[in-house]
Amino acid sequence: MDPTSLPAPTSTQLATLPATPLERLQLTPELSGEAGTNRAEAGGAQIAAQNDVAAITAWLARYADSQATLQTYRRDVERLLLWAVQQRGKPLSSLTHEDLLLYQRFLADPQPAARWVMPPGKKLARSHPGWRPFAGPLSPASARQAMVILNALFAWLTEAGYLAGNPLSLARRRRSQTPPRVTRYLSHAMWDAVKEAIEAMPGTGAEASARERLHAARCRWLCTLLYLGGLRAAEVLDTTMGAFFCRRDALGVERWWLEVVGKGRKTRLVPATDELVAELARYRRAHELPAMPQFGEERPLVLPVIGRDKALSRGALHLILKEVFAMAAERMRARGPQWEAQAAVLASASAHWLRHTAGSHMTDQQVDLRFVRDNFGHASIATTSAYLHSEDDARHAATQERHQIGWGRKA
Repeated sequence: MDPTSLPAPTSTQLATLPATPLERLQLTPELSGEAGTNRAEAGGAQIAAQNDVAAITAWLARYADSQATLQTYRRDVERLLLWAVQQRGKPLSSLTHEDLLLYQRFLADPQPAARWVMPPGKKLARSHPGWRPFAGPLSPASARQAMVILNALFAWLTEAGYLAGNPLSLARRRRSQTPPRVTRYLSHAMWDAVKEAIEAMPGTGAEASARERLHAARCRWLCTLLYLGGLRAAEVLDTTMGAFFCRRDALGVERWWLEVVGKGRKTRLVPATDELVAELARYRRAHELPAMPQFGEERPLVLPVIGRDKALSRGALHLILKEVFAMAAERMRARGPQWEAQAAVLASASAHWLRHTAGSHMTDQQVDLRFVRDNFGHASIATTSAYLHSEDDARHAATQERHQIGWGRKA
């Protein structure tokens, strides 16, 4: 029998079932939000949604041009909706301010774990019966970010005339403070351990198999891109080899650049230093490709070991880096117990840490903060102005001179 033809479970039945992805969730009219207690009066809505899932879908559609943002927002909204109907037994459009205070505490310890949390070390597909919406408790920072996203959802649904009010608008406002320093980055000692771990991978030896060699080359190239380019993981996945190009400056010096489309669909030019270009050539030769890409070449920046023309998934990229960080952490632990704390930090690192590491190390080397800002895409750039071209060239020279990966040597 088709499961979609079965009657939707009641709120009492839902309370005993494991959390279910939205696309498989069946809701009764009382849980759908069709008659939510926070629904706005009929006639004033600016969206056609008649229930909570349709309203959420309308909000998420605004982020369709940024897959990374869309996935993050969908995850946090899905968690709240599932908690509302399965744990609180009420639709999202009936949640009160008090409900959301309870939810914020729930994020720090999703219980019962069997319903909400995936088994340790597992990353299951949404279609798998063992899928759960959480990998574990959220850190305070992650929980705050989730509530920021939910506040944006409720504010938009209120403005769109779907909800009568935003239950999160009553949250206590924090006084504006100076943004905290970035803490999720690798010290120079940790970064050295990462490079040493990659250089010691099985694929770097003479007896390595072809697969091991390509995997080691990929790890080295991926870390090079994230560190020398300061790229976001999504930018690595969305950029092709053909985005590299060369142009001459006013003195006739050839300089290589990488054109990246970043957050908000803003284009920026990242200096492709001599080191980065050499590593690009090294990586391409490992795949038996010409040293430099052709203009408009569609190959992804990071190639799979099998199937060279398909970009990696976001999950695969993160798994590669987690493997590298785990190997580096083990090497640090082998030095003695005094390294345990740093090894634990290194083992928890992720792709975005390398972007923060790049920025931190560039400022350590006294690269002009304006150049760091532009390299990282914190401001728009223009490529047609002669003045800005001159500033670009100075930025390129400063980045190349002071920001180096230094494979084979310690900082």
